Amino acid sequence: MISQVFILSSQGDHLIYKDFRGEAGSDVVGVFYEKVTALTGDQPPVVMSRGDLHFVHVRQGGLYWVATTTADSSPFTVIEFLNRLAALVKDYCGSLSEKSVQVNFALIYELLDEVVDYGYIQTTSSDVLKNFIQTEAVCSKPFSLFDLTNVGLFGAETQQSKVAPSSAATRPVQSSREQGGKSEIFVDVIERMSVVIGSDGVVMKTDVEGEIRVKCFMPSCSGYGASVRVDECSFHEAVRLDEFNSSRILRLCPSQGEQTVMQYQLSDELPSAPPFRLHPTIERDSGGRLLMYLKLRCDLPPKSAAINVCVTVPVPRGSVSVSQELSSPDQSAELKLQSRAIEWNIPRFAGGTQLSALFKLDASALGPAPLLEVGPVVLAFELPQLAVTGLQIRFLRLSPVQPGPSQRWIRYVTHSDSYVIRV
Repeated sequence: MISQVFILSSQGDHLIYKDFRGEAGSDVVGVFYEKVTALTGDQPPVVMSRGDLHFVHVRQGGLYWVATTTADSSPFTVIEFLNRLAALVKDYCGSLSEKSVQVNFALIYELLDEVVDYGYIQTTSSDVLKNFIQTEAVCSKPFSLFDLTNVGLFGAETQQSKVAPSSAATRPVQSSREQGGKSEIFVDVIERMSVVIGSDGVVMKTDVEGEIRVKCFMPSCSGYGASVRVDECSFHEAVRLDEFNSSRILRLCPSQGEQTVMQYQLSDELPSAPPFRLHPTIERDSGGRLLMYLKLRCDLPPKSAAINVCVTVPVPRGSVSVSQELSSPDQSAELKLQSRAIEWNIPRFAGGTQLSALFKLDASALGPAPLLEVGPVVLAFELPQLAVTGLQIRFLRLSPVQPGPSQRWIRYVTHSDSYVIRV
């Protein structure tokens, strides 16, 4: 049983507040924010209490989604409700941000009225709610499939000439009323990889967690097939697996909005080499400075590229400044004294190429073994249009055939979760 639901910005601004049972005062918003900001660390506890009142919250889209309860409710049920509420708001508003919540407050209050009745959860299904929600979403920028000024990553392999804008899948589900009934479906294959590479270049650990997300703007069923080679996988309850073992075909009747259709994991062995290799040379010069020469190679296919690459190199205590020589002008590097590390940023790194950097580190006083204080090196990056597990969507078929025009978009992207190279 839920007493209140409210949404706060990261600065504590009051965006949405709904009291279902009148069991607690309106000061609970300030009480929650004081408690959550008074805690040390970046991850405050999900459940906090003040007397008989319990606060349960999640962070989504940079916002605090909070529910209060005075009963002995299951915290896992409340957490699942808050996550589904955030997904529901994203479906109906198009995106999750402070601005989208502010301009769509009337729509969100209407959703809360339908989702929760006197503290009891009724439904979080987009298919059920679309029959009752009448308020149209307010978009910060009108959606247009032909506006290619900001091209995103959508586009299947067989339709490279057709590319959807990055805002294509962030429109609200209700906008299908304005699109003349046109059917659209967006499929994201998103992977997060964790790699540990030893100082001798041997891969010590690899682990990839991935998921297939579907955002649907159509009323009928769809089916798609995938070439799957994974260790473990789980599926959404709407997926039919009759042909999965024999033909690797998944069939589903997705509700309008976004769902995670499949989650999978691959460990210990990737079908290809890790995307990055580092060859470091670290020594001291005659003046006592620490010289670090780093050669970073991208082992992606030549037509692929990594973007937003950030190489973090921990440095010895006492480091005060660094001079640098980078192999290309679009790179940048900076010594972060607070975190005691050098951050080397590469906007775009083409596959099959190599970049280098020479860092000359000045220190007020180096310890007896400064070389042992360097590393391990941590890489953060994004690999657009690439799934490192090799998973591919072979076809995306709508059944039955839609009477009007339909659009199908597929995107692959891999993020680094933890990519560590020991030196």
